[in-house]
Amino acid sequence: MKGIVEERAVELAEYIVENKATVRAAAKEFGVSKSTVHMDVAQRLRGLNPKLYREVREILDVNKAQRHIRGGMATREKYKNSK
Repeated sequence: MKGIVEERAVELAEYIVENKATVRAAAKEFGVSKSTVHMDVAQRLRGLNPKLYREVREILDVNKAQRHIRGGMATREKYKNSK
């Protein structure tokens, strides 16, 4: 069981790096919760593969910085389409 979790953490990290994906997109792709993705790439991966962890951390930091912009655009589209 332990090996499966580590494999998933590495697969999630590789997916995020390759696609510059958000935690939500990775969770949807792998059929797990956002909390699971975050736990895998933020905690488990640090001990497994530090280089990959740093790459994922950079992408997640960019996503976090842009999060408020994406939310605003989604709200704008919601009200623009409801008229």
